[in-house]
Amino acid sequence: MRLGLRRWGLMISAVMLALPGSMARAQDDEEKKPPSLHELAHQSNLPHAHANFRRYLYRPEGDKVIEQPEAERLIFRTPDGEPDGYAERRGPAIIYHDRSGKVIRVQPLEEDE
Repeated sequence: MRLGLRRWGLMISAVMLALPGSMARAQDDEEKKPPSLHELAHQSNLPHAHANFRRYLYRPEGDKVIEQPEAERLIFRTPDGEPDGYAERRGPAIIYHDRSGKVIRVQPLEEDE
């Protein structure tokens, strides 16, 4: 049994010596790398998508409106910061939901919109 373990140890050592890139990668990991383009895109302050919210006519009185252009959605929050509902576009209509997710209003859109 001991002889078998020694053989495995020698084989693993030989494989590790045959892969010089693994040592270089270990040294590279210790150095600070510049951020990738993917990481930079997530940190960017630029808008990621553009949506036109002029068609969203109903806004609860006194609520703050938060735009989510990626999902074509508006989120309504009370002045205290509590969620108060949201509005989203679904096909040829804009659907308004209350804080529990129940539909409270449907605004049909014109064909040319």
